[in-house]
Amino acid sequence: MDNNEVVKSSDITLRVGLNAEQVPVRIEWGASDRNGGALEECKAIAVALFDKEHRDTLRIDLWTKEMQVLEMDRFVYQTLRSLSQTYLKATQNKELAEEMAKFAHFFGQKTEIIPADEK
Repeated sequence: MDNNEVVKSSDITLRVGLNAEQVPVRIEWGASDRNGGALEECKAIAVALFDKEHRDTLRIDLWTKEMQVLEMDRFVYQTLRSLSQTYLKATQNKELAEEMAKFAHFFGQKTEIIPADEK
């Protein structure tokens, strides 16, 4: 079997409800192979896509009006942590991944997501 042969596909749906001022007031997401594709509500999304042809990153960052600053701090902290893990898995560059994780930890302490004395 060819490793590039598509043997299964999944559709990911993002639905953003905007108010009259074009501000997101409801964000929903779903995947066709998760919960039958049923949409679930969330308060924020951060999507990054790497354009194959132009070799550039396209980003979508949206959050609802009800997203609180403390929730955004937690969202960004968890995203930074996961990006350091993703980077390590993709590149095997342990040194740089650890530096990214250190910054995520610093961010978590500064935003009080994690206690300042936690190592």
